[in-house]
This record gives sequence, C-alpha cells and structure tokens, in this order.
Amino acid sequence: MQWQNLTFNQLNANTLYDILKLRVDVFVVEQACAYPELDDKDRHPQTQHLIGLSPAGELLSYARILPPGLSYPEASIGRVVVSPSARGKGLAMPLMQHAIEAVLTTWPDAGIQIGAQDYLKAFYQTLGFKACSQMYLEDGIPHLDMRYQSA
Repeated sequence: MQWQNLTFNQLNANTLYDILKLRVDVFVVEQACAYPELDDKDRHPQTQHLIGLSPAGELLSYARILPPGLSYPEASIGRVVVSPSARGKGLAMPLMQHAIEAVLTTWPDAGIQIGAQDYLKAFYQTLGFKACSQMYLEDGIPHLDMRYQSA
C-alpha cells in the first residue's frame, strides 16, 4: 500500500475524480443518502486528503483530515472510506492510524473529534476514540461524536 497525504492544490484531476467518485459511490449511492457531498471543506488550504493506493495506483482507501475550527474546535477526520473492491483486507485500521498520525504531527495540541457512524463505534474505540455525544441522526444515518484519547 502506498500512502499519500495531499492538499487540494496538490491533487491532480484524475486523483480528485477518483476520490470524489469513491465518496459518492459509497456515501451517496451505496448508503442511499442524498446529502451535499461537496461542502467546500475539501478546498480549505489546511485540509489534507489521505489516500491509500494499490501498487498499480488504484485508489483503495481515503480519509479527509480537517484543521481545527473547520468542523469542530478540534481537528477532525472524516469521509473515511475503503473501496468496495478492497473491503475485508484490513485497510481501515492503517488508514485511520495514518490519519491520526497526520493530525498529531500537524496539530499536536488540537485534539481530534469525529462524527462516526454509530455501527463503527467499537472500531473507533480500538483506535483510542471515546464517545462524547449521544447517538443522533445525520442525513438519516445514526452517528455519534467521538474524541481521540491518546494512550
């Protein structure tokens, strides 16, 4: 797996297309959730786009890393997705580990908050996140807010 962490201006047109197609295919089509996927946070100068590529250059996983103050007072990791063709291969854990490392390197004192889909609560807990809200519906999908607690 090859990892790249890029700003919006560092993304080429084909990579951006692949990212947006994967996000729409999963979050809008697969999850049957009509919502504004393109929210202008992608273009923020401090936003980081973490991509995991196969040796052949195929986009297999993605996460968007937002600076403190853009979605939450803390930094945030969102749009976490593994390509349907790559699911079940253990890519979600290293994707999140790289994303957490990127946040801690870029904004070491900011903290991390995420809006997690409720069914993934246990997964995020294994990474050090703790629930900090009750379950709520976001675009019809159960979510909860979680904060990272370093070990």
